[in-house]
Amino acid sequence: MAEGTLTTAVRLARHVDRLEAEHPPIDLESVDWTVGRPVEFEARFGHVLDYMARVELEVDRNVLELMTMLPDPPEIDRRFYADVWQPQETRHGLILDRLQVELGREPADADLSSIGSKLKILGALGRWPAFQDVSRMIYYLTGMATERSAVLAYNLLHDGVIEMREGAMAETIIAPIKRQEPGHYAFYQLSARGLWAELAGWQKWLVRKLRTLSFAPVGANNDRQKADFGELMETLGITADLDDFARQISRVETELLWAQKRGLKVPPYVVAAFREAVQHAEARRAAASA
Repeated sequence: MAEGTLTTAVRLARHVDRLEAEHPPIDLESVDWTVGRPVEFEARFGHVLDYMARVELEVDRNVLELMTMLPDPPEIDRRFYADVWQPQETRHGLILDRLQVELGREPADADLSSIGSKLKILGALGRWPAFQDVSRMIYYLTGMATERSAVLAYNLLHDGVIEMREGAMAETIIAPIKRQEPGHYAFYQLSARGLWAELAGWQKWLVRKLRTLSFAPVGANNDRQKADFGELMETLGITADLDDFARQISRVETELLWAQKRGLKVPPYVVAAFREAVQHAEARRAAASA
């Protein structure tokens, strides 16, 4: 094993050890469900909670997708998603979902079991190790974009919660959740950098092609969900500088995949996907008011 690969493997193992030891799933007993102005808070952020709760709860399905897509992943990947990522994220989902129910909303409509045919095809091809490495790279890139989006969104939500003087929620729900997301991002970033350096030219070409065709905002799998995500971005103020948001979540992806295109700040497919979500939100709002 090359020295660089060994170093990455050791760093990943130590990182997962630390996450498991220092960031257990949030204790439900530590949560203060007090909301001072529930009607006002629900009107402003209720749909944001619903979207975030659904995405976090659907990590259960994401793990099934990973098991399908990656038939023989590295053991450190399996440890990360089974022992760290899934327990933490599903607990986030349970907390956010209970919070929105406390506010009088319906529970999140999470899809916990369906697996698309495209992933099954990737899984079949993944029995060839060289192709599974391509799928792994897509997994890491998706993970980076997802977790960076979560970090930014939770930071903005935290600001809004503080602005509404909902201290209990800020201190015992949003802050603990947002503290756990950067560790996930770091795992994906380290994994992506290590694997990209090992890929052959044809594998890198295929990763670029698949990524261009498949990129989507986290949790936005159909037009309704794209509109929901567009509304989330509008509520959190992301649409005020959409290009900067896209740049922040795709910085490492741009550096790795598109290094040969000097001056490219954001891959066009990333900006296009976010703008499409905003357009769906605007179209739904226009149809509702017609």
